Amino acid sequence: IHMAGSGKERMWTTTIIISSSLKSYEIAAALENRSHKVRYSDTLESGSIVFSLSGVAFLLMDAKECITVAEEIFLTKIEKFINIHQNSFLVLSAPLHGPEECNLMSRIQQRFLGSNLRILPVHNTVNAVDLMCTIAKR
Repeated sequence: IHMAGSGKERMWTTTIIISSSLKSYEIAAALENRSHKVRYSDTLESGSIVFSLSGVAFLLMDAKECITVAEEIFLTKIEKFINIHQNSFLVLSAPLHGPEECNLMSRIQQRFLGSNLRILPVHNTVNAVDLMCTIAKR
């Protein structure tokens, strides 16, 4: 016997704090579309997203931007981020993760070997939001 609504999963929602300087408002809109409460903070590192309930923090970075700027600039930003957030993930976005992007991820992994940083390669906003919500929900 099938009861109406019996198979529906309860929706998970939380408050998410996003750095005010985050360039992509697509991420905030995608999170709000999933019924999460989004708050902005001037004190978070640029590109940071923190799921308040689980304490999981994500640093969003564009792979192409990292490849075109001096390595120390983005490495310093990552280092500052992981020193602040215990449970941290670097969300590295690129439409395609080719040799340049793989090389970039390898250099970041080598630099932060033994730290609490985990790298999530993503291709777009939907991909990033899906991964962040899945990780933060656990």
